[in-house]
Amino acid sequence: MLIPSIDLQGGAVVQLIQGERLAIRDDDVFRWVRRFSRFPKVQVIDLDAATGVGDNLALVRQIAASLTCRVGGGIRTIERAREVLAAGARQIIAGSSLFKDGQPDLAFAKALADDVGIDRVIAAVDSRGGQVVIHGWKTTLKLTAVQAVHALEPYCGEFLYTHVDTEGLMGGTDMEAIRAVARATTRRVTAAGGITTQQEIDELDALGIDSVVGMALYTGKLAGTVNLEP
Repeated sequence: MLIPSIDLQGGAVVQLIQGERLAIRDDDVFRWVRRFSRFPKVQVIDLDAATGVGDNLALVRQIAASLTCRVGGGIRTIERAREVLAAGARQIIAGSSLFKDGQPDLAFAKALADDVGIDRVIAAVDSRGGQVVIHGWKTTLKLTAVQAVHALEPYCGEFLYTHVDTEGLMGGTDMEAIRAVARATTRRVTAAGGITTQQEIDELDALGIDSVVGMALYTGKLAGTVNLEP
């Protein structure tokens, strides 16, 4: 399944290359909400909340009223998770908060799952150079994605694996890295990071893995195979 991504920054939809360089900015957020309305799931990431420079919760509320969405970015506390779910998100995506002192923070992961429900927790495991990265991909841990997935599996209903090495580059993703993560868990896996072609989406779908796609949709790369008309 293709899951479109809506990344929010400063009240606009953006696409960043490698999480840093701005490639696309569109202030008409709801143009994309309308385009993505036929998809059964949409991913919404609040980049401002993730970087601690504000939030787009008012926008999230409006988007969640129109789309079935999962929301991440800045989920550092149980209170924030509750707030995002109350805004209408079906699931929350937690990432950096699931790690502490270089290791999975199992106490927080358990507390989060116990409070909001394990099926509503998606654990984000991002990898660059074969190691887990957190804090907006700026902090590298001595931990592989497979090791992180093994540790966090009891506390989430799903994993979001992002292959940062290929994120935003429109050159395809690393299928073997994604397969390795999927083999490491019985939980559902959604993959992100450079997924560009319908062939990749189909290949992942055959493995039971969903694909989060951003840049390839916003640039029109997938326009020939994906109907974006509402």
